[in-house]
Amino acid sequence: MTGEARIIDGKATAAALRAEIGREVAAIKAARGIVPGLHVVLVGEDPASKVYVASKEKLAVEVGMNSVAHRLPAETTEAELLAKLAELNADDSVDGILVQLPLPKHINTGRIIDAIDPAKDVDGLHPINAGLLAGGKNGLVPCTPLGCMLLLKQALPSLSGLDAVVIGRSELVGRPVAQLLLQADCTVTIAHSRTRDLPGVVKRADIVVAAVGRPRMVKGDWIRPGATVIDVGINRMPDGKLAGDVDFAEAVKVAGAITPVPGGVGPMTIACLLKNTLAAFHARRG
Repeated sequence: MTGEARIIDGKATAAALRAEIGREVAAIKAARGIVPGLHVVLVGEDPASKVYVASKEKLAVEVGMNSVAHRLPAETTEAELLAKLAELNADDSVDGILVQLPLPKHINTGRIIDAIDPAKDVDGLHPINAGLLAGGKNGLVPCTPLGCMLLLKQALPSLSGLDAVVIGRSELVGRPVAQLLLQADCTVTIAHSRTRDLPGVVKRADIVVAAVGRPRMVKGDWIRPGATVIDVGINRMPDGKLAGDVDFAEAVKVAGAITPVPGGVGPMTIACLLKNTLAAFHARRG
């Protein structure tokens, strides 16, 4: 193969998705006088989390949703956070609830996620939504895997029958994206740190989804010529620049299509959060 891979532009795709959501929210408001409500809960002062929450708030307002951020002090107890979630669960104007992770160490993350009403769990992490996804049934799907799938469906005419390798088995990305690929009729392998001959496993894939959290781990000679590569990794390098889990400079010379970092999967995550909030609104209120 000669030349370079086609760059899958997540920024443009996310902007188009947000515009589409904005039009639908405007139509709902015109017809019914209400809009979907997204409530984000942030505990503590984690700098990256504060940036993420501000971005989510801004983009939700841009598409016309009612966006509320609940900023709680770092010393908030687990009981106080559970009480806040119970209040949001009971509030009919709240369609989507997202608790920004990571939480302070004194709070049990699993217990908090379990406490969110699954119908309002726009992060798609509640065990009921994970179970629905595993069973191939409709539920709220984690935002990053959903974004990966939208980019793949844009890049490829059909996913049916393709060989997909997912590198990473996290509950946030690896496992759910593998379930979504299965639903799209791919043949799916989940690879991880214990996989024997990882380069050889990756080399046979038509689709590679890298979500392992190790900068530039996936080398160009791991990639099958013409394969489609989705790089979920966002790693801050010593020089302050961002790098993905794929060695982009090498892989772009081999792949057929590839997402950049930044500007690939990242923008899709918040766009899919808004998509999930709209889906939760329709499922709850018709």
